[in-house]
Amino acid sequence: MIRQTDGERRRDLGEFIRAQRERMVPSEIGLPAAGRRRTPGLRREEAAQICNVSLTWYTWLEQGRDVSASPHTLARIAAGLRLDRAGRAYLFELAGKRDPMAAGPHHEPAGRAVLDCVHLIAAPAYILDRTWTAVSWNAAAASLFGGWLDGDADRNLLRFIFLSPQAKALIDDWPARARRVAAEFRAAAGGQIDDPAIRRIVDTLHDRSRDFARYWDEHGVLAREGGVRTFNHPGRGLVRCEQITFALAGNSDLKLTLLTPASVDARAEARKTALRA
Repeated sequence: MIRQTDGERRRDLGEFIRAQRERMVPSEIGLPAAGRRRTPGLRREEAAQICNVSLTWYTWLEQGRDVSASPHTLARIAAGLRLDRAGRAYLFELAGKRDPMAAGPHHEPAGRAVLDCVHLIAAPAYILDRTWTAVSWNAAAASLFGGWLDGDADRNLLRFIFLSPQAKALIDDWPARARRVAAEFRAAAGGQIDDPAIRRIVDTLHDRSRDFARYWDEHGVLAREGGVRTFNHPGRGLVRCEQITFALAGNSDLKLTLLTPASVDARAEARKTALRA
């Protein structure tokens, strides 16, 4: 992954702000549209005025110079340029700042079509909500995850991993996977860590699972990434899958996970066979 330099990020921020200024219609904010305008949209001095910042500072910001932009100043720019929710979030992301006026998380219920999509997938597939509780899954997933997605089991993935004896038997190299899951959940929870539903899960597991308490208190943070997952299935033996996770558009709370058959590394398998011989 190629990371942007600070200079590149400042340039992108300036170009984004300039583009928003040039899209604005003077008459829509009470400015006269008549007269000769060399550029489309607003002039810089007009944008600086409606954003309540100095013209010099605003000009330097558009030019990508190394100027300090506080979160509250960025909020004035977002309001002045009438950015929508996505534009405002993008502005703060480019500036590397946290929006002080950001609304709390939107926990919108998933539509029926979203929940039913897993049944169109042949591989094991399930959808997790923000608490990592399964809200939909297909028959293949229920067959793979006995004790979690079958019968009347608790549907929360964290409680399954840390409180169910079946999880320790099913998940190959359970300690490593469990440590990673705790770090992934901390990263996913992010600013929602004080959400009552998330807090209840963390507190419950911290009290009931010494393993979770130890891993959680390490303060590890890892992105939820794909990769090979190995299971010791009671009926099918060793099952190797490639995990793929998608964020669902329109509802950032939901994550769709697929477990497709993993290709076998012949050389690695040969080495394992030799070691067992």
